[in-house]
Amino acid sequence: MIQTLRQAARMEAVQTPVIPVIAELIRSTPGTISLGQGIVSYGPPREAVDALASFGGSIEDHRYGPVEGLPDLVAAIAEKLRRENGITVGVTREADGAAPASRVLVTAGGNMAFLNAVLAVADPGDEIILLAPFYFNHDMAIVMAGCRTVSVPTDASYQPRLDAIRAAITPRTRAIVTVSPNNPSGAMYSEAALREINDLCRTHGIFHINDEAYEYFIYDGARHVSPGAMPGAAEHTISLFSLSKAYGFASWRIGYMVIPAHLFDAVNKIQDTNLICPPAVSQRAALAALGTGAAYCRPHVARLSEVRDLVRQELDRLSDICTAPEVSGAFYFLLRIHTRMDAFALVERLIREHGVAAIPGTAFGLNDGCYLRISYGALDRQSVAAGVSRLAGGLRALVSS
Repeated sequence: MIQTLRQAARMEAVQTPVIPVIAELIRSTPGTISLGQGIVSYGPPREAVDALASFGGSIEDHRYGPVEGLPDLVAAIAEKLRRENGITVGVTREADGAAPASRVLVTAGGNMAFLNAVLAVADPGDEIILLAPFYFNHDMAIVMAGCRTVSVPTDASYQPRLDAIRAAITPRTRAIVTVSPNNPSGAMYSEAALREINDLCRTHGIFHINDEAYEYFIYDGARHVSPGAMPGAAEHTISLFSLSKAYGFASWRIGYMVIPAHLFDAVNKIQDTNLICPPAVSQRAALAALGTGAAYCRPHVARLSEVRDLVRQELDRLSDICTAPEVSGAFYFLLRIHTRMDAFALVERLIREHGVAAIPGTAFGLNDGCYLRISYGALDRQSVAAGVSRLAGGLRALVSS
């Protein structure tokens, strides 16, 4: 019997990556200012670039390394986690012979860390709870793994609703995912909410996967909280980190994950199959970047804070046609536009008619209205000001018409 060539059915259910779609629209409209992709305007520390000069001198630099990452980078990450996040991890067995409660693995970016986590804890048909608005690549990974995204709405300020989360848990639930500071909303989840979610996971025997890619991008005196540092969290909490934002490392593809030690063999199998080992050259650059510490990021965040204030002022003038809750993290605002227009159609017209790009909220699981995510992280102050001015004019013209 001759079969028909087709792609896997599960891939048909995966949403199309929105960033490349918007990028193509931007390319077809020269001069567009993009408030779309979530990247920073700065690059890596000089120390990271300088570290490349000595790379390649040893034959070992060109061979496969440990699946979990180079030992000196793993050790530097462990020290960073202890110092900044209050998370204790082990690399080897403790002095008393006991296995460490948590382990670190270096990954090729934060997205790979998330996919590692999903494949390690869930079987096809299992459910993963995402808080909407959610990061679209998380949803894509879940569906790609043959699992089901259970979308749970947050409140009007994009904060977790514990009652809704509890109601969504079923016997097939394997994990609850939180992202704080949040992409796409910029919301910071409170310590109390994260603690309740962590306790809920422990009580129900499910995992808490917390994405902390934006841990340094915090404003208004807010404080970042790592659920992995909470008492009793090590057995069921998976923490995900990335260098892409804080260190301007997007193209280097370096992230890391903290996992319960009992998941190490499973994640090791997944990573060995998919990657073998993280790229050694990127790891060497990452080690140098980590040596500069959070101090490298702080001046950039201070400048971002000024840009953020500028954007906030402009959005306040649009309060009659859109709602943008006050948030204290990342470099995004998530706008609810007071219109019945389709979000993607609105984005397309903003690009083609007004020369400014945003990301439609439908990509983030928001289907109950018209939402746009705007990013102020990738451009200088003048470009952001021009982009937001175009956005305001475009929304006035399109929503009011």
